[in-house]
Amino acid sequence: MSIAEHQGVPTELAYEPKSGTHPLMEWYERIDGMIATGPAHRSTVAQGFWVLTSLDGIREVLQHPETFSNTAVEAIDPNPQYRWIPEMLDPPEHTRWRQLLAPYFTPRRMAEMDQGVRDLAASLVAELAPRGHCDVLQDFALVYPIRIFLDLMGLPVEDTDQFLVWEDHILNGTLETDPDHARALKAMQDVMAYFAELIARRRLDPRDDLVSEAATKWKIDGQDIPDDDLLSMCLLMFMAGLDTVTAQLSWSLYHLASHPDDRRRVVDDPDLIPDAVEELLRFYTIVKPSRKVMTDIDFEGCPMKAGDMVHLPLAAACRDPKAFPDADEVILDRKPNSHIAFGAGPHRCVGSNLARRELRIAMEEWHKRIPVYRITEGTEPTARLGSQVTAQELELSWDV
Repeated sequence: MSIAEHQGVPTELAYEPKSGTHPLMEWYERIDGMIATGPAHRSTVAQGFWVLTSLDGIREVLQHPETFSNTAVEAIDPNPQYRWIPEMLDPPEHTRWRQLLAPYFTPRRMAEMDQGVRDLAASLVAELAPRGHCDVLQDFALVYPIRIFLDLMGLPVEDTDQFLVWEDHILNGTLETDPDHARALKAMQDVMAYFAELIARRRLDPRDDLVSEAATKWKIDGQDIPDDDLLSMCLLMFMAGLDTVTAQLSWSLYHLASHPDDRRRVVDDPDLIPDAVEELLRFYTIVKPSRKVMTDIDFEGCPMKAGDMVHLPLAAACRDPKAFPDADEVILDRKPNSHIAFGAGPHRCVGSNLARRELRIAMEEWHKRIPVYRITEGTEPTARLGSQVTAQELELSWDV
């Protein structure tokens, strides 16, 4: 098997998009170009790393942490100076942490949050509807999941602006904006200092939130959890809670604003929304994890060595034409739809039940009040390509 090699730029950026492609879609077309050239690639960025693009190959890596370790999760950083818990742990240590977190994200626990989530979405959309326009990121896609996350974790709403600055520095740096990770590392330190103070307060005055539970009740193997590990867990929850649903909701509204036939289907048949959420998760998959090779192995024709990094753009797996007929098209009622937008294996996203609920309810409440909308004339949506793919500017308008 030949391995495509791409010089000087990350592999997923090496493909030239089609003429006239909308800026917000260019990355996905680049992914499609990678898929067309084979299931395995080699990038020469930084120390170099492997890139896989088939559903089967990516799923196989994600399911075998003994060979492909989570101790490094950025392709250009095989020896990170940080450890996000539990993401950057391998079993069995990862399993113990997962067992602590999982009860907070069960379908039953999420159902208990349903009315509060719906009330929040409805109030935000009701406030926007009379205006006739909005910046989706600032006015809805950021505010909505953040309020839910703050309540879950027990964080004060008034600190939201600072949280967003830290989140941007940690998750959206590039080789150009933060080449030595200094800005990201500083933001991580600031976040953990913030949580250190919060944990100290919650131990004295526990509340009904995840931080209080973790600080006062959690144990592993009968032992109290070291503060450094609790802080690392809080850092990971912070990053996951403030960015992923925002990014996915932005892409969903972008798609429906620019594809009026799909939008009309959702408005006319709200029962379609759960399937539509799944298809939009598949088509606009945003997460781009990596793994560290622990032993020499030949995989997908790649002579991988211990210490190598393997990049796994989940969008490639979810757009694999061998797994998804007409993979480059959005089919709102696609069945079956076995995408891995939330990952696979032991590290599959623990918050997927919450994310699905947030996305479904947001779509329902938005389209009840704003059924017809469009990308604002004279504006051009943009995207940022950091640890995931996020719409950066998206202006929508509608008649009132």
